[in-house]
Amino acid sequence: MQKGSPMFINCRGKLIDLAERPVVMGILNVTPDSFYDGGSYIADKEAIRRRVEEILEQGAGMIDVGGYSSRPGAEDVSEEEEWKRVSVALEIIQKYHPEAIVSVDTFRAGVARRSVLEGGASIINDISAGLLDKELLPTVAELQVPYILMHMQGDPQTMQKNPHYEDVTREVILMLSQQLADVRKLGIHDVIIDPGFGFGKTLEDNYKLMNDLEQFQVFELPILVGISRKSMIYKLLGTSPKQALNGTTVLNTVSLMKGANILRVHDVKEAVEAVSIIKSFC
Repeated sequence: MQKGSPMFINCRGKLIDLAERPVVMGILNVTPDSFYDGGSYIADKEAIRRRVEEILEQGAGMIDVGGYSSRPGAEDVSEEEEWKRVSVALEIIQKYHPEAIVSVDTFRAGVARRSVLEGGASIINDISAGLLDKELLPTVAELQVPYILMHMQGDPQTMQKNPHYEDVTREVILMLSQQLADVRKLGIHDVIIDPGFGFGKTLEDNYKLMNDLEQFQVFELPILVGISRKSMIYKLLGTSPKQALNGTTVLNTVSLMKGANILRVHDVKEAVEAVSIIKSFC
């Protein structure tokens, strides 16, 4: 577990110390084609409400709402369609759980702006590190909300077409360092680092990053790990996303022991239990 100075992020005036206790971020995908739960919640308000209730009741400290599937090879959707999907979920969360800390998973400045100003979102979770929409980083700076800076090689449509690195850990840290410099110049203060497991990486790349996860503490920033039911688990084991819960819990536990501060997951209860167990002896 990560030691040292508290790592506070300011979510709409509420200070969260991510060094004191790791936080579980529950995933709410409002897309028809996400790799695990695609189509389960899109356009079904009651299903969205039940999922929000489940995420919070099981102990998540954050909800991550996504309206654009970033699975490998996913189809592009318009900004209008992405916002339509996200806005439904945000409206429900605001109605029933206005105190919830909500992150929106988007690389588009327009969706980020509306999510914060109209939908009450507290965090922007950007898979592109600001590289897919040049207005995203200035928008986050203007909104003054925490920002999740993630590494991805390529884009969702191309990222798994023969990804290649000479040294994946070194190259991911270098790219994040370069983007972090731009983030800091713009005055974005609360930054969370995400190595981007599964985003333009081979199976071997993903496990090299996991083995080297402590190296990301060089940033002295909170670290988010998102490996929930991903192919790095089920391809290694020869199973499927639906059979990858045990592997997810194993890797979440390893991540916590290597310094992760946020676990982004589909299965909140199991992740919360992993945090409690690791916290009990760290």
